[in-house]
Order: sequence, then C-alpha cells, then structure tokens
Amino acid sequence: MFRLILSALPERGMFVLATCSMRLNEGRSMLHFGFRALGFGTALVMAAMAQPAAGQDKVKVGVFPTASSVPYFAAIERGFFKEQGLEPETIRLIGGPPNVAAMITNQIEAAVVLVTIEGMNANLKKPGVAMYIGVHSQNKTYQMEQFVVRKGYTAETLKDLKGARIMSAPGPANVVAAKAVLAKVGLTERDYTIDQLDMGQHVNAMTSGTFDAGYTLEPQASTMRKLGVARTLEAGVITKYILGDENGNAFAAGCAITSDFIKSRPDVARRFAAVWKRAIEFVNDNPQEARKYLAKNTLTPEDVVDTVPMVHYYTAGQLTDKHKEEFQRFIDFSTAVGTLPEKVDITKYLQAY
Repeated sequence: MFRLILSALPERGMFVLATCSMRLNEGRSMLHFGFRALGFGTALVMAAMAQPAAGQDKVKVGVFPTASSVPYFAAIERGFFKEQGLEPETIRLIGGPPNVAAMITNQIEAAVVLVTIEGMNANLKKPGVAMYIGVHSQNKTYQMEQFVVRKGYTAETLKDLKGARIMSAPGPANVVAAKAVLAKVGLTERDYTIDQLDMGQHVNAMTSGTFDAGYTLEPQASTMRKLGVARTLEAGVITKYILGDENGNAFAAGCAITSDFIKSRPDVARRFAAVWKRAIEFVNDNPQEARKYLAKNTLTPEDVVDTVPMVHYYTAGQLTDKHKEEFQRFIDFSTAVGTLPEKVDITKYLQAY
C-alpha cells in the first residue's frame, strides 16, 4: 500500500522525502525502545542510526525467466547481491516489450534478459534507456533460439516447414528472426503461418499438436525433448542464417540498466554491475553447477536441468572489436528488415565498468 502511494507521487524528490521520513520515524522508535528496554547510551544509539541499514539499496529488476537468466538467480542464492549491499526486487516480465515498457516508465532499473533488438529500439525512443552492461552469446554450441517440430511431424530440414503451423517466442524481434531464417532457406510468408505464443505455453502447444513447429528458446526446447513431445530441427539459426557464420556470436539479448539508474544512483549501479560480472564468471566457469539454479526459478523441470544448454556471457568491457562488429551486424539486420526504423550505433549503448 505504501509503495502504491509513493509511485503515484509526481516528483522524485517527494519519493525521497517520504522514504527518509519513514526511516527517521523507524529510527526514533528504535531509540525509544533502546532507552526503555536495553538502557543503551544516547550516543551509541545515534551512531547506530547514522549507519545505513544492511540491504537497504534495493534494485527493481525485470526478469524474463529463460535459461539465460540463470546468472541472476545464482547471484541471489550465492549471496553476491548481499555482499554488495544490494537487495534485488524480482519482477517477472515475459518477453522484451514488457521489460522495455517498464524501463521507459522507470518501473524497473535493470532487465537481465533484454532482447537487444528491442533494447535498441527503445534507445531510439528514449536514448540511454537500455544501457547494456553485458550481453549473451548464442550459437550452435551455446544454444538458445531453435526450431523444433512436434512428435510425428516429418520435417527433416527447415525447408520442410512449408505448410507448417509455427509458434514463435513472444516479441517482434523473435518473430522477425524466425521469418528471416525461413526466408534464407527459401520459404516465403505465404508458405506457413506463424503466431506469437507465451513461453509458458510452448510445451503444452507441442504436446497437444496445436502447432506443427516452433521457434522457441531454452529451457522449453530441452523440456520438449525430455518429454518426447518435440525434437530440435536446428539450433543456433541466427548465427548461421542471419550473420552467415555458424560459429560466430549472436548477441541477441543481454543485461541492461537504465541511464536514469546510472545517473541517480551511480554507486548502486556500479555495485549491480559488479554482481553481474561475478555471476556470469561463475556461470561461464561452472555451467554444470550453475544449472541447478534453473530449477524453481525458470520454467525448467528438475529432471531437465542437467541437459539445458548454457549461453556464453560477456560484460560490455570484455567485448572485442570482432564481438562489437558481430553485435552491430545483428542490429543492422534489424534495421534492414524494418524492425528498427533507423541505424543504431551499438557502442553508444554499452556501459562498461
């Protein structure tokens, strides 16, 4: 109730004032209790009041719970946030558009799995709203996006999807990527139907036969294979068909924070970035151990956890010139097909710490 009242206040200064007032009132209550019950000296209590309370630096984080969100959950459960004096508030948002909308309106300060096409589109509307502190590489080895077909469907190649009813991961970026890949193998939009579907429905849709095929993500693809309701037709399709290098890096998503967050709370933003760096290093170095954090945090059954592929994570500061060129090429593709209305320089929206 208190949070809803504050969010309705028009001025940020009023929010800060209300927060400070609340803390001061709490402090007076603690001081009164100290005199009566414990007999602490005034100076000691006042000194304690002057210290910032542990865990009071809260960060509102949008989380799209795909497999690539695992560093975030690992950071929570391994105490990385706590060590930096941060308390993340997890807000689950499915797909890029809800995360973008929440960032633009300052409802969240960070998004741990933000599709880069949609992040860059947001930056055209509000420059700096999505500053990437890290990006995820996906390809045929570090699998994320892939085409699957239901049990009993006879397709052996992507070209065999002519006439198929296809579901897609939500968001315009995913739909455009799926169509672009199919175009590369010679299929036009008249050759199939494609509809966006919430990620939580992908497994059920394959099980029921509502769709013949799907452009899906992890961990849903691994879950389908485990249940025997679908098989992967081809993974790592962005690098192969869109970037033209199946061993390259498709930086299709990443962890982004807002410029408002960076400017208003620079030290908190820096500590958040430090947590993210430590978390992705842990995942990159210990993928098998990291997989356990998929269970209960994402739509991953416990008996599937050990088989889910991991993407590879980079901080913005770790990107080489080649990486940046690959990233730029992926975003340029989006401009060429009309998903982005104009060219975007990705280097303007990389935030290295």
